[in-house]
Amino acid sequence: MTSPTHEKMTQRRVAELAGVSQATVSLVLNGKADAASRIPEETRNRVLEIIEKTTYVADPAARRLAGMGNKILGVFTYEPAFPNETADFYTPLLTGIEARSEELGCDLLLFTSAPVENGRRQIFHGNNRLGLADGCLLLGLEMDAAELSRLVDNNFPFVAVGRRDVPGVPYVGADYVSGTAELTRAALAAGHERFFYLHVDSAAESVADRQLGFHTELQKAGIESVQLRACTGDDYLADWKAITTADPTVLFIEAPRHALEIYELARQAGVRVPSDLSIVVLGEPSRPSAQAIDFTRLSPPRTELGAEAVTLLRRILSSDDAPSESESRILLDCVVESGTTLAPPRNEGKHL
Repeated sequence: MTSPTHEKMTQRRVAELAGVSQATVSLVLNGKADAASRIPEETRNRVLEIIEKTTYVADPAARRLAGMGNKILGVFTYEPAFPNETADFYTPLLTGIEARSEELGCDLLLFTSAPVENGRRQIFHGNNRLGLADGCLLLGLEMDAAELSRLVDNNFPFVAVGRRDVPGVPYVGADYVSGTAELTRAALAAGHERFFYLHVDSAAESVADRQLGFHTELQKAGIESVQLRACTGDDYLADWKAITTADPTVLFIEAPRHALEIYELARQAGVRVPSDLSIVVLGEPSRPSAQAIDFTRLSPPRTELGAEAVTLLRRILSSDDAPSESESRILLDCVVESGTTLAPPRNEGKHL
């Protein structure tokens, strides 16, 4: 049994497809079927099968109208939140989310039942339980545009952390375009003309925004010859070889972890930063490092991003403070840290 792909699913429609009452569907959705012992296992399984096939998500608005709003905010991460390689990205976001949720008297529910496949989770997996929360925060470098559109179409309350290009998606993001443009202007003002850009291999909006700010300023300055390279996984030696071959005077690096590796390779090669090579980092490490290098860098307000995302979600859930469309798409300024790794270019006769 299937339902039309684009049909908006409701409890009533699920009940019709399963051949049961809407009250039965409600009992199954709220986990009361087993306790009440009033619903046969066969009926319960039929309802669950319909829900899985239609990927029905319980409408939090309807739950609140029924007196069931429970001040639980969901957190869904497209990538695992706690492995070491992603800790720098998620830790400050989760810190802000937790602190603001506590201020608002809300509990957090981290959705982890959808398995990670090919490095990412899917919201509309068979284990989807978003309906347990009043609304949800979405975290991740990349998000599935089709899933975001589907959440919008289903009127599910959510906020994406990070700017998203999908129409109708509420988000709180960092203004990477302006921050990167400011750092690019600083490098130009210092006299640099030979640029190299080492970026994350991703189609995420945040990656595109950094590059937009970078290229826009170089085009204004009439500089067209720029070396761009996607990081080749953990093969930093290959990245360093490409950099030395291009022989830039300033290196822009998106990821702080990559910047630390390249800095160490430069040191081992006898290349002095910034007298021989300037380095600008378009991110901020979140944890103390033994290599506490004061990079010239972009510092996204990630803790504030998490906190403001919670505030926006609570407004979306509110019946008397609902935000307008423009108020639902927020960009926060990044801080530019001058650091010590940007200096005027080396003598023209010297090479890496």
